[in-house]
Amino acid sequence: MNNVAHIPSYLSAEHLGPWETFLVQIDRVEPHLSAELRPLTPLLTRPMRALIVNVPIRLDDGEMAHFEGYRVQHNLARGPGKGGIRFHPDVTLAEVMALSAWMTVKNAVVNVPFGGAKGGVRVDPKQLSLAELERLTRRYTSEIHILLGQDKDIPAPDINTNEQVMAWMMDTYSMNEGRTSMGVVTGKPISLGGSLGRKDATGRGVFVSTVEAAKRLGMDINGARVAVQGFGNVGEAAARLFAEAGARVVALQDSSGAIANPSGLDVHAAKAWRQQQGRLSGAPGAETIDADRFWSVEADILVAAAMENQITPAVAERIHARILVEGANGPTTPEADLILQERGITVIPDVLANAGGVTVSYFEWVQDISAFFWTEDEINARLDRIMREAFTAVWDAARAKGIPLRTAAFVLGCERVLLAHKVRGLYP
Repeated sequence: MNNVAHIPSYLSAEHLGPWETFLVQIDRVEPHLSAELRPLTPLLTRPMRALIVNVPIRLDDGEMAHFEGYRVQHNLARGPGKGGIRFHPDVTLAEVMALSAWMTVKNAVVNVPFGGAKGGVRVDPKQLSLAELERLTRRYTSEIHILLGQDKDIPAPDINTNEQVMAWMMDTYSMNEGRTSMGVVTGKPISLGGSLGRKDATGRGVFVSTVEAAKRLGMDINGARVAVQGFGNVGEAAARLFAEAGARVVALQDSSGAIANPSGLDVHAAKAWRQQQGRLSGAPGAETIDADRFWSVEADILVAAAMENQITPAVAERIHARILVEGANGPTTPEADLILQERGITVIPDVLANAGGVTVSYFEWVQDISAFFWTEDEINARLDRIMREAFTAVWDAARAKGIPLRTAAFVLGCERVLLAHKVRGLYP
């Protein structure tokens, strides 16, 4: 496949970023797809629908500010669109396209009945007051309203968005529709139809998939050394679960800095310190280290739970872990992926490892539609089962075909999506 042929005309080649990474991944998986489905691969290399919106709001000082927002539906062959909303100053259309495409594959890998979608606004929410953030959220929701609906497209939280943002989105959509629609977003507060277990779901999925990999590699989680990049909801939950299982969390890194302790960090104390001080550096019982040095920390398991494109070829050469777990979306560049393969490092890909969040979002959606809610134990048990089954399917496919876990996950996910296209046919 020639990637240039699959660059939409509204994107310039120098601003592809993550979208180009996705195209390379499709390139690598295409030879492993079944012969009957391979001709349909181009359906994956173009987003189904991309909406760009202007989001004007009135600031607290009375001035008007404009922000650019996006919502991309990559593929809806298997169900309504599903994917988060991020507020970040570096959001681009190419990034949102890639994230929506990874959601397509991810949803298919864990076999939940959703297609892939994603959204974002190019804004630094830290520069907005709470009232300005609410106005931004409501205006953005109104602008993308034409795409949304519990059977059309269901947003969720992502970077710099949370259950409060989801509550505003749900309320705005409901006001515009003239009826309360709890199922239009997931990741909501419990009081508005949110699901128990949702906050830890992605981190829990990271933990469960790592435990499954460790079993097959003969590694005991109890006593294993774990380094976690990113200490938000995903990284913090994963670190906490590893520590509770007896692992030693030897290093943590977030945008504020990095800390390490070969004997193990107190994850709860690190979280409390960051909440109080706004940074990880200086946390008690830890050495503050250079952010670049984090990648050279001796560890058995490395969790990448920050942003995309963090693991470059230079970083891949320095990693000492036996297992790299992608808690974030697209943290490893294609070039770095090859280096990790050559070095024998097992990579649990994002479309499998961080699928816990969308799985529990699916549970929330089902609960909202049925108006019947489950206990947290029931939710965790269902999540663990789905993650274990998905991991087993990907692991077995990788061993049967002699391919990396990422390629195997993409084969499994892409074939499910393309089979849906095949049996549905082409309309009109």
